[in-house]
Amino acid sequence: MSARIFRPSRSTTQSGSAKSKKWVLEIAPCSARKLDPLMGWTSSSDTRSQVRLTFDSRDAAIDYAKANGLAYSVMSSNRRNPVLRKRGYGENFAYERRETWTH
Repeated sequence: MSARIFRPSRSTTQSGSAKSKKWVLEIAPCSARKLDPLMGWTSSSDTRSQVRLTFDSRDAAIDYAKANGLAYSVMSSNRRNPVLRKRGYGENFAYERRETWTH
């Protein structure tokens, strides 16, 4: 049984970085998914593929994998710098704004 340890990327629909600060350990599925002929749903008999554990640090996730005898791989992610404006989002709606507001 193998697992992968990674840091999830931020949501593409939001500008914030919530849920991207913790490290995640996911266990790889042991069996392939099957297609149900009647409904078209996919199913699997492997319940371990539903397990997703979160950790505060990469080392804590690695220690958990070692303690439970899991073969693991650590995936690195490209972190991007946040775009910070002087006054933030509220600047768009300020009444003392000099120039016109456009999209």
